[in-house]
Amino acid sequence: MTDDGDAWALPDDLEAVRERLIEWYEDDHREFPWRRTDDPYAILVSEVMSQQTQLGRVVEAWSSFLERWPTAAALAAADRADVVGFWTDHSLGYNNRAKYLHEAAAQVESEYDGTFPETPAELQELMGVGPYTANAVASFAFDAGDAVVDTNVKRVCYRAFSIPDDDAAFETAANELMPEGRSRVWNNAIMELGGVACGQTPRCDEAGCPWREWCDAYASGDFTAPDVPTQPSFQGSRRQFRGRVIGTLREYDELEIDTLGHRIRVDYAPDGEYGREWLEGMLADLADDGLVDVETRDGETVARLRR
Repeated sequence: MTDDGDAWALPDDLEAVRERLIEWYEDDHREFPWRRTDDPYAILVSEVMSQQTQLGRVVEAWSSFLERWPTAAALAAADRADVVGFWTDHSLGYNNRAKYLHEAAAQVESEYDGTFPETPAELQELMGVGPYTANAVASFAFDAGDAVVDTNVKRVCYRAFSIPDDDAAFETAANELMPEGRSRVWNNAIMELGGVACGQTPRCDEAGCPWREWCDAYASGDFTAPDVPTQPSFQGSRRQFRGRVIGTLREYDELEIDTLGHRIRVDYAPDGEYGREWLEGMLADLADDGLVDVETRDGETVARLRR
């Protein structure tokens, strides 16, 4: 029951619902390399990378990252500027995610004697690891998580079982659906269902959706779904220019603010819309994230990469 009083119910034959989905997933699914490991470090890297990047691009970046820093110990010992630089070079989104991943690896080494915590609650103690990521790592590395509730899972639950567009209802339904003690295969399977068969444009018959006989949307032909945020374009975004700042400071060590501005965008004008005020605000954010240092020297603002 949701807060607004709308009742909902899952099918009575839940065991059949569960087994049909798991069989469908195990019979054929997309091959991602992190699905073939239970190493919590490798899985954490994949989860952090996947937060803002298409999975196809994550595959190459993930493999290269693990070749360079194959263990949490190796990452903890790395120069943070090198880790942030890798993030920038592979267009993996906000650079502070690289910083947090580096700090989380250091925590594993210094606070947990090199052994990853296993439960969602413990994993959330790691820097930058929120509830979703903690649960994903617990599920895929240790088979010890709750149901993962992402955009795909919400869409599936909304369409198949008429779960109302309510976060608490989605959370409850997802956990009731998941068979006890099988979080690894279940969470992979239901996210695969949402990604392959039940996307924004459904492919029920083409993908052989295993839930067609129970699905309310398939029966009615109404495939509406909750509004979901779309990933903003990277081109021209603040994320892109943050990455350019980091990449430029890696190359030149330190730069006066106007020189930096002209190097990161062709339309930089000190007193214009994209001028000193805009760049100083971005540098302040990067300084708050522990990525750059900014100082005034002889009346000029100078930025350099923090090491």
